[in-house]
Amino acid sequence: MPVAYQSLYRRYRPQKFSEIKGQDHVVRALQTAVRENTVGHAYLLHGPRGSGKTSTARVLAKALNCTDLGDDGEPCCVCESCVSIAEGRSFDLQELDAASNNKVDDMRALLERVNLASPGRAKVYLLDEVHMLTAGAENALLKTLEEPPAHVTWVLATTEPHKVVLTIRSRCQVFELGLISSDIMAEHLRYVVADAGLDADSDAIDHAVAAGGGSVRDTLTALERVVAGGGTADLDASTDAILEAIAEGDRTAALSAVGDAIGRGRDPRTIGEMALAGLRDAFLTKMGDPPTRLSEHERARAADLAGRMAPAAMTRALETLGRALIDMRQAPDPRVDIEVALVRLCQPDEDLSLEALAQRVRQLEARLDGSPGSAPPAPHPAPARPEP
Repeated sequence: MPVAYQSLYRRYRPQKFSEIKGQDHVVRALQTAVRENTVGHAYLLHGPRGSGKTSTARVLAKALNCTDLGDDGEPCCVCESCVSIAEGRSFDLQELDAASNNKVDDMRALLERVNLASPGRAKVYLLDEVHMLTAGAENALLKTLEEPPAHVTWVLATTEPHKVVLTIRSRCQVFELGLISSDIMAEHLRYVVADAGLDADSDAIDHAVAAGGGSVRDTLTALERVVAGGGTADLDASTDAILEAIAEGDRTAALSAVGDAIGRGRDPRTIGEMALAGLRDAFLTKMGDPPTRLSEHERARAADLAGRMAPAAMTRALETLGRALIDMRQAPDPRVDIEVALVRLCQPDEDLSLEALAQRVRQLEARLDGSPGSAPPAPHPAPARPEP
């Protein structure tokens, strides 16, 4: 029976503290607490999606229940407790998605099991997207946080900490997880490529890092898309054609470039990401702060676009493609989103959105500013009224 494929972000999910990337301050604090037996009863981990909040909570649960804990506070990852947590079948780690289980009855059902004994030394409750709890559920949780059982540790995770009520935040140790820097992410991808035996060159890694935006999960997903499409050589050619079409306002060429790329097996989202990255390079070059990690080809392309496109046109293009990429996450046919976005960019005169109208006003103002000697046309004289 063939083994089911496991996505890269699941295959390379951190299993111990040392594997959590770019969150040294959080790792250091939690590892020290485990080593010195000073783990708090509640933690609030907040940060962007894909920054490692739930992975950190799972590693903490391993460390608290590991039967062969290292002197440095690292879980062994081979004992029965560590393996069961990694496989998602441990009673010592209870996870609840607060986005879909946010009612007071959901919380009460969870809290009824808090005082029950568990196989390990500690029971960890992970509440993801805790800011989605209703007021009643928050009150039920607050009572437990005020009088927590000695063997229970709560880990609350959220992308929007400002929505977590102050009474809950004040009873937690709060840690912020940030986006991962490009250098750390690129180093991690080089390891993944080597370990998994992927056919991906440095250009593919650079694209995935740029597309991931500092999120480990999104970056690994972007790397999978690039590898599945066969690298970046033909994708660079498609990106060149799309950017050229945007600069020239040639919607036929833009749609043709998208069709060619998809015909070669490229994912529409990857096409959009590459075009967005190329526009960003040109925009930063135009602003006098060109990116440092560019190939010679990318640097020349950015300089060419910077010389041909106005800053207002660039910002509008960045916003339009950015919105298209967001819409593509839920779209039944992502190709439609990228095609519509490109048509809007290539034919602003036919775009009735507020952004397009503002762009046309700016273009008219620029033309008037370029003709200082011209005066506005005189109004037509009113027709003479017939004498009675």
